[in-house]
Amino acid sequence: MASSPRRERVFKTAWFANAARKAQIGDDELCAAVAQARAGQCDDLGNGVYKKRVSRNLYRSIILSKGGRYWILTYLFAKKDRANIDAAELQGFRDLAKSYQRLTADNLADLLEDKAFVEICHGD
Repeated sequence: MASSPRRERVFKTAWFANAARKAQIGDDELCAAVAQARAGQCDDLGNGVYKKRVSRNLYRSIILSKGGRYWILTYLFAKKDRANIDAAELQGFRDLAKSYQRLTADNLADLLEDKAFVEICHGD
């Protein structure tokens, strides 16, 4: 009996949702960016941290996915404002990716109910 493919879920944090709204970056574009990141079309910063260009290369998004179950859009910055994240930020994102890997279904439900996360697309 073949197992069904694993369904990957994509979320944006409340902070990211606000930043994306201000930058006028819609969920369709964000879902496409995550699909491209899953396909390796991004900068892999290691340990579950990915950097992906969005909005016609004007912005950079930081996506966390340790283990590939959840993809979480976490941080957004304008290319004109800064070139990259620094080493301390990268380590913080790596630690956060590791903690997100341990999220249970109940944890996720709580984050969604509290509006800390917004689910934007599925990997199906």
